Amino acid sequence: MKPGEVKVCVLRIEGTNCETESFQAFERLGAKPEMVHLKQLLGQDVRDSERRNLMDYHILMIPGGFSSGDYVRAGAIFAARMKSKLAAPLAEYIREGRAVLGVCNGFQVLVEMGFLPGLEGVMSQTPDAVLTTNDSSRFECRPTLLKYENNYNCIFTHKIKSGQVLLIPSAHAEGKLLFPQDRADAIHKQLEDNDQIVFRYVSPDGDYAGYPWNPNGSPRNIAGICNPSGNVMGMMPHPERVFHRFTHPDWTRGFSSELGDGRVIFESVLESVTKRF
Repeated sequence: MKPGEVKVCVLRIEGTNCETESFQAFERLGAKPEMVHLKQLLGQDVRDSERRNLMDYHILMIPGGFSSGDYVRAGAIFAARMKSKLAAPLAEYIREGRAVLGVCNGFQVLVEMGFLPGLEGVMSQTPDAVLTTNDSSRFECRPTLLKYENNYNCIFTHKIKSGQVLLIPSAHAEGKLLFPQDRADAIHKQLEDNDQIVFRYVSPDGDYAGYPWNPNGSPRNIAGICNPSGNVMGMMPHPERVFHRFTHPDWTRGFSSELGDGRVIFESVLESVTKRF
């Protein structure tokens, strides 16, 4: 398959944002992205010509934002609406090895649906984790440094060098990844053993550090994880916002390339998909 044949579903509902940047990231690399409203996949309140089938797409991206106002919990309503009719198709989608990326609010949705961390099969019936309020109790919008810590299990990151540090901005109020207190240590070990931890927050020296380098207080500085198969990834920072180098906050210093640090994530998954299908 060629990149121009890869179809990408950029899913949106009321309150999502960054879907345009996400669309453009894939489009700039030659793929065929499409903005798809959830109602089009559910077949609700749309004409027949507007209906869409999830299985027609090779990549599903759930972008950031504040879907449905983030009422109840961040991403909870979006997840419940998806789960009502798409739980089985999405589970099959993932079993087939198709790619799913959740960024910020999208990460929250995947956790709420039980697709991440995915320790009990493709989808847990109840969430195994939560992305809760930042330790600062406020919205944090700042550049964050992410160290790549996966051993190339994840299809979204195989073009990143081992141990490489990327500058990818964060913008969230609920990004602290927590697991049930009585199982937290066991789950963290399981994530390590399964090679599911993709990114950790670090300081400019590449060391694990607290606030402000870890903007939300996530234990063990986890910024992004994948499922055991590596084809579903969730991360709080926004790679689509740094597709180009000139959208970095320090782009005037040492500006030697127009390639932004987030671009490699989209390049990696497109390359993986073209080899898979």
